[in-house]
Order: sequence, then C-alpha cells, then structure tokens
Amino acid sequence: MKYPNLSEEKRLWKKGYKNVACLDEAGRGALCGPVIAAAVLIQDTGYKIQDTKIRDSKKLPQKQREELYKLITKSPAIKWGIGRVSEKVIDRINILEATKLAMKRAITSLEKKLQKLSGRLKSARLDFLILDGNFNLDLPIPQKSIIKADEKVFSCVAASIIAKVTRDRIMRRYHKKYPQYGFEKNKGYATKLHRKMLKKYGSCEIHRRSFEPCRTEMIISG
Repeated sequence: MKYPNLSEEKRLWKKGYKNVACLDEAGRGALCGPVIAAAVLIQDTGYKIQDTKIRDSKKLPQKQREELYKLITKSPAIKWGIGRVSEKVIDRINILEATKLAMKRAITSLEKKLQKLSGRLKSARLDFLILDGNFNLDLPIPQKSIIKADEKVFSCVAASIIAKVTRDRIMRRYHKKYPQYGFEKNKGYATKLHRKMLKKYGSCEIHRRSFEPCRTEMIISG
C-alpha cells in the first residue's frame, strides 16, 4: 500500500465517525520561535487524493510545500485550523505541553470554522482525533496516536504541510527583525550557522531560554 493514503480516515468513517481530524506540529525541535499545530478534517468522504503528490512536509522543497499548501487550504473538501504557542509559554510549561496546547488551539480553531459553516454547535464537534506522535491530548474525544503519521495518514500529512508553511512564514518575518541569525534559511533550528551566530551575538527575544545552548549564551534585547 502506498503512503500517504486515506485508509485510517476511511476506517473511522465506516465506524460512524463523521468529523475525524488529524493533527501535526512544526517547530517542536527549534531553538526559537513558536510551535505551530494544524488540525485537518476531510468533510467529503468521497475525496480522492490520487493526483496530489503529497508527502511529509519535511521531505518537500519549500516551493512544493507552498504549492501544496494552497491546494490543501483552498480545497472545499478540506477544513483546517491553526494553533500557535509562543516561545515564552514554551519556556514556562515545556515543549511537550506547549505542543499539546497548540494542538488544542488548532482543534478549537477548526471547530469554530465548522460551527460557522453549519450553524450548529453539535455538528461542529470533532468526534475522533489522529495524532502524529506517541502521546494523547487530555480531551474527551476518542483519539489514536500513530508514529510517523505525517508520512502515512493523508490528513496528518496535510496538517504537517499547513503547520510547516505557517511557521516558516512567521520565521521569515522574524528574519527581518533579527537578520544576524539566518532565520530565513534555518527557521530557528540548530544549524551550524545558527549556533555560531548565537555564540557571537547571544540569544534574542524569541529564543527559547529553556533550550540549550540558548540558556548559556548572553541575552541581548530585541
């Protein structure tokens, strides 16, 4: 069976789950900036993906990710929501809890969109979640965690692309304010250049102070 596919979603649709949302995040391992989560739901159970050359966002070049982002977010069959948690909150509650919080915010965003479309709160509620990873959310919604779901499950792959493109755009904007770190290229991850510039200039306002090497480097103001 080729990946990614809709087998997980179809299995749940057949069991009677109508609003199956898949979630993924971007920025969990970065040294700075927010963690972004996306929740994706396919409303049309007849949706076909054969013509969509889609795979894990980390394995796609930027241009292709941007093109797929447009296709996914403009598709009438797909609904999606975004959740963002800042570096300051990450430092306060840790990155795992911040990732979970970002996912909860993405779910809230998606449910608000569904409620706006349907006009009914009950029909806007998600009734099953598929998470990329090995953890669950403390929500009263049935859920399943799948390791590397962002390579296998179509809706999780779509979520990974939305989250990645959203965060990359944020980091490109931060590059204009803090050009010395090369955020436009490294997006806040611990590349050799980023570490070198961190040692030279110290950390800035968007660096995660709870992450090494940010906590041991001199702090500079924004």
